[in-house]
Amino acid sequence: MATHPGLARWHAYMDGGSDPAVLAEMLADDAVFHSPVVHTPQAGKAKVMAYLGAASGVFGNGTFEYVREIVDGDNVMLEFTCEMDGIRVNGIDLIRFNADGKIQDFKVMVRPLKAINKVWDLMAAQLQAAQG
Repeated sequence: MATHPGLARWHAYMDGGSDPAVLAEMLADDAVFHSPVVHTPQAGKAKVMAYLGAASGVFGNGTFEYVREIVDGDNVMLEFTCEMDGIRVNGIDLIRFNADGKIQDFKVMVRPLKAINKVWDLMAAQLQAAQG
């Protein structure tokens, strides 16, 4: 089964050390990010870059792995697991690619509640460090 070209680029990005230049090339200019801990969608390439960059710092601890994927046209669902400070995290990335194969919409959902709280703490610290 052939994989979506945008998804193949996403996996290469994740496997290749999460290079910001590679991420920038994969994002549509009007991309939108939906965080599991921020109520409003974050619109625009710069904001999506900031959130996905912070997520790389939070989730990139050597325990992150995708365990399932579902592809339906330009929509993909990637289930992941990882561990953060002894908390087992389970979540999904819902990604929609545009006609050019660039990421148009990226939504992250995380469970259980203690994992969401841990993600909130670590993401806030990453975003503050990046701004400051």
